[in-house]
Amino acid sequence: MKISADHDVCIGAGMCALNAPQVFDQSEDDGTVVLLDPEPPQELEQQVRRAVQMCPSGALKLQE
Repeated sequence: MKISADHDVCIGAGMCALNAPQVFDQSEDDGTVVLLDPEPPQELEQQVRRAVQMCPSGALKLQE
């Protein structure tokens, strides 16, 4: 699983960082997504999928 984040689309809602803090953070400058691990381990899959689903702007994408 690989994750991509579109910083131009991100609105800084923070749902990703709340659901998968090992994989996502937020920029201190503007609150947009910071991708900590673009290829997270399998044991985080459920958290990552939830984070992507919860993103209100659709800035996060999963590639299998």
